[in-house]
Formats: sequence, C-alpha cells, structure tokens
Amino acid sequence: MTTSLPLVVDRAAGSSMAAQITAQLRDAVTSGVLVAGERLPSTRDLAATLGVSRTVVTTAYVQLFAEGWLEGRHGAGTFVADVAPGLPPIAPSPVPVPVPSDGPEMIELQPGIPWAAGIEPDVWRRAWRHAGTRPPSFWPDPHGTPELRAELTAYLRRSRALKVTPDQILVTRGVANGLAAVAAALISPGDKAGVEEPGYQSAREVLRRAGAEVVPCRVDEHGVIPEELPAGLRLLYTTPAHQYPLGGRLPVARRQALTAWARATGALILEDDYDGEFRYDVAPLPALYSLAPDVVVYLGTASKMLTPALGIGWLVARPDLVALLAAKRREISERVPEPAQHALENLITTGDLERHVRRMRLEYARRRNVLMDLPGLRGDTAGMHVVLELSRPAREVVAAAAAHGLALHTVDRYYLGEPTVNGIIIGYGATPLTQLRRAAATLRTLLLPA
Repeated sequence: MTTSLPLVVDRAAGSSMAAQITAQLRDAVTSGVLVAGERLPSTRDLAATLGVSRTVVTTAYVQLFAEGWLEGRHGAGTFVADVAPGLPPIAPSPVPVPVPSDGPEMIELQPGIPWAAGIEPDVWRRAWRHAGTRPPSFWPDPHGTPELRAELTAYLRRSRALKVTPDQILVTRGVANGLAAVAAALISPGDKAGVEEPGYQSAREVLRRAGAEVVPCRVDEHGVIPEELPAGLRLLYTTPAHQYPLGGRLPVARRQALTAWARATGALILEDDYDGEFRYDVAPLPALYSLAPDVVVYLGTASKMLTPALGIGWLVARPDLVALLAAKRREISERVPEPAQHALENLITTGDLERHVRRMRLEYARRRNVLMDLPGLRGDTAGMHVVLELSRPAREVVAAAAAHGLALHTVDRYYLGEPTVNGIIIGYGATPLTQLRRAAATLRTLLLPA
C-alpha cells in the first residue's frame, strides 16, 4: 500500500522545489511520520499530486537514495529505508558491566560477511528456477560452463574494465579455491610465497598447505610496498583494491612498480580484487590485471556481492595458465556444481547482479556512515569493514565491548609476525542498521578519554 505524503511545495521559496521535497521527506522519516518499509508514491504520481514536473520529484528521490533514506525494491517500487534514529549513548562506566545471562544477544561485527538478507527473494528464486531448467552435462567442463564464462567476460568488462575472453576464465569455488589451484600447479615445496603483512589468514594457510614458505610483505596506508619485497618470491598474493584488513588502495605508481618487479623477477602476482565493487569515495582504479595480464592472475568471487553460500568465484589468467589449471582440476576430478553456475549466469544475464550490487553499495554506505565519527578510523573508503587504531590495548577494548554486548576482533590476528598496528576491526556488512547504531554509540563511550 502506498503512503500518502504530507508535502507542500512553495514556488516562491528561496530553495528549489526538489530541495524542498527532499528536506520534507527527510524530516518525515526522522520524525517518525514515515517509518521503515513504507512504500512511497511513484515519481509520476507524486509529481501529479504536487503539480510539479516528474524531473523535480526524481531529483529529490535520487538525492534521498544517495543519502540512504530510501531504497528500491526491484519491481515493487520505492520504500523508506531502515534509518530510525540511533539509540542514545550508554552512560560511561569506569568498569565494564557484564551482560546478564538473559540480556540481549551479542552484536557480531565480524568483517567479510555480506548482508545476504538484502538479496531480493524473487530474484534469488528466479535464478534457481533457471538453473533447474538446465539439464546436467554428460561431464562437467573443468573450466566452468561456457555460458557462465561468456557472461563473466561481459560482466568483468562492465564492472572492472577487463578485456578478457572465455578461454582466460576458470570458474572456481571462490578466491581461496582459485588461489589453491594456482599454488598446487606452480608451487614446489620450499618455494617462497609473499603475503601482505597484515593480511588475509586464509591465503597464508592455502599457500602453506601447498608447501610454500610464506613470507610476510609489509604494507603501509596505501598497500604493499614494491621496493621492500623480499628476494626470491615465486608468488605474491595482494589485495590492491582495498587492502585487507587495513584498507589502503594501491596507487597507480605502485601498481606499475609492482608489475615491473614481477616481470623482472619472474614472479606471479595473485590479485584478490577484494571489495572492488564497493567504493564510497571515487570510482575504483583499474584492476592490476589490466596493466600486466602476462604476470597477474585475477581472483574474484560472488561471496561478498551475494553470499558465501553460493560458492562461486572466478580466476582470470593467461590462456596457457588457465588450460594448465583446468587440466590439473580434471586429474583430481574437482568441479564447481553446475546448478550454482547456472544460477549466477542468470543473475548476470538479467542484470539482477548489477542491480543488487548498486543497492548494496548504498546499503553499506549507509551503515558505514554510522561509524564515520569514531576516533582513529582508517580503511573507510571501500568495503564492509573499518579499522580503529587505538591508544589503549586493543584486547582491553575488545573485552570491554564484549561486556556491553559487542563481538569485536583485534587487528593483530592478521599478522604473521609482530603487530605494528594496535586496533580493532569492525565489520558492518551483515549487521542490521539498528544494531550498528547501538554498537557505534557503545564504542564512542568506551573510547572516551579517561
């Protein structure tokens, strides 16, 4: 049911009609006149009601979408987003007070988990209905289905400006699976493999299990530092789009230096395009792969865009390397379930995947904004997490937060050696907005100067 809106447009006012509509709708949400989930009139209907052009209403709606006050539901219309006023800060306490056994559940702020509930049910069902219409292959193609690889070439061109062909794509079960495939094919026991320090623990473990000697490679606020890379690396795993976990974006000059290093040393760069889809400051830089496809393997996944439950990713590399990886996969009868591939193919073909990513970009930006005034913030320009650098010991803050119902993690868990950043990591992808506001209010109080 569409909500009737109490709006008035004054043509003699000093502000534009679109600005007046924007301000009145914003006030209606913050005052509780409009509540989360209420459906708004279409731009055409509201324009007719107010006696203004449709462009005026569209301009107001677009502004409110960008600010996070409204959200669209494919095929259903425009709705008020969950932007209820945040809870007031808790009273400061010198000693953390344990949560009683019958108290609220812990608010989990683990990084790297997307908001799976944001997937529109109709879209999800349609994708799997499509998968159900496809008969099983006589024997699965170790490269992945031809249809999905064709769709991925178009998707990667649109989303990441990658010019690739289907024979450069291997469908995987995710980034870790793609990394494992490369390591199994190219790593001999004792080979040195570089991983960012701090960095992704799963990457370290995958390389270690393949027999590599894992070597930490220092990062700063921009990412990995090419001139400090250790000698003798066979592979280097890196996250240039949004360094995990500190959040730096590798500048163009370093990208060029890194690819030059790889060519000079014969090393292979494994580019995990972590959080490449979710940027909030500027458009993402071109993928590292586009600079040097001869020495870079590009790793992507649908896990962060949609849900880890789908279990689909992709690897982009030179055709000869993809052929080698596919042959190794065939030898051990490893495969990616075809129904999941068909479902993802449908999500790309229909445009539902890119519409979902656009919606999630706005949703995550809204959640990120709740945290923006926390002290010591870094890594806030992309992704689904931020890092707070602390003056107090991070474990002390984590313990105090747990006593107030917040489950946090320290940054030191991402180091192979001695930590150089004292802080906590706050994941906000899967945390409801109301819980996130409560968490932010709690943290503001806990981090007040003593």
